Amino acid sequence: MNIEQATKQLERLRKQASTCTGTGKVASYIPELAKEDPCQLGVSICMPDGTILSAGEVNKPFTLQSISKIFSLIVALCQNGHQYVFERVGKEPTGDPFNSIIKLETIKPHKPLNPMINAGAIAVAGMIQGKNVQERLECLLDMLRKMTGNPNIHVNEAVYCSEKKTADRNRALAWFLKDSGVLTGDVEETLDLYFQHCSIEVTATEVARLGMVLAADGVDVRTGERVFPAEIARICKTFMVTCGMYNASGEFAIDVGIPAKSGVAGGIMATVPQRMGIGVFGPALDEKGNSVAGVKLLELLSKEWNLGIF
Repeated sequence: MNIEQATKQLERLRKQASTCTGTGKVASYIPELAKEDPCQLGVSICMPDGTILSAGEVNKPFTLQSISKIFSLIVALCQNGHQYVFERVGKEPTGDPFNSIIKLETIKPHKPLNPMINAGAIAVAGMIQGKNVQERLECLLDMLRKMTGNPNIHVNEAVYCSEKKTADRNRALAWFLKDSGVLTGDVEETLDLYFQHCSIEVTATEVARLGMVLAADGVDVRTGERVFPAEIARICKTFMVTCGMYNASGEFAIDVGIPAKSGVAGGIMATVPQRMGIGVFGPALDEKGNSVAGVKLLELLSKEWNLGIF
């Protein structure tokens, strides 16, 4: 299949999936996200040779939100090692909403079950090293700039401030983690880092490039440079399968069958090992916080292109 044929197929599938946008709603608990047009849908695919296939709103900036949890985990693992990180955060799916506190309270030891829920990602943010929040954030930004090839990747200040003002549940999670000894540093600084890394602005094409680095086991296909170890890529892709789509991860694994991570701004990063990275943007969400049209598009794409890894 040539690029022109593949692009036409992609646009056909995007149009088919876009009929689902009316069944979802934009995230409203972060006021800045509520301003998005729910009818948008874009998809970009990065191939192993760096070729980009695109359809729809692929250059519209949006914030990573929970997609950033993959990359904060990569930084924490690179800086601290596997043992240190997983002594403080578990490896199991929860079956609960991403911002739930119930398992944190009821299981012992009181550590988050995985790094993809909010409690786990806050704990991971607390492990990123640096003398202040900005230096710690730069560790993450530098890696994302390298992976996307965009030196101007930055935090969307309006979304960051909006998140910070409406983060009562996340503050409750963070202080519980502090009380349990999982968080050892300053709670407000850790939360500030977490809110900022969730508010990093990208496009669907940049997300596809991020997904391709994971598909290539940590190697940037554009430069041939290893960005992070293959073992860390393996860990992240496994978390994407088991926990990446919140408490719809099992259903997604069956219906779509590829590692993916969603965010409540409407983004989804998917990775097909050794074959492609996929970035989707569709801000209308289902009840579990996943892009409703984005999930449908990935399901259609996986079936038509036989992408499932199982």
